Amino acid sequence: MIIQLRFFASLRESLGISQETIVIPDTVKTIADLRSHLAERGAVWAEVMAEGKVIRCALNQQMVSDAALLQENAEVAFFPPVTGG
Repeated sequence: MIIQLRFFASLRESLGISQETIVIPDTVKTIADLRSHLAERGAVWAEVMAEGKVIRCALNQQMVSDAALLQENAEVAFFPPVTGG
């Protein structure tokens, strides 16, 4: 499955990337699975996407929980818990 990732605020700064298109394996079904998959990249990814770390997420521009199901060509955006203006 192909999805578009977007990272905002401190997440973007920590990861050094604002967006990317990735192919995820069939085992990645939910936002929680996606976070675990990204954390497996190691180093800063493991720290930023760590289980238990508070991160807000939008799926196709709708705020969702970690249980939300991914779809082909989805846009997944990650935000820190508080973003300023």
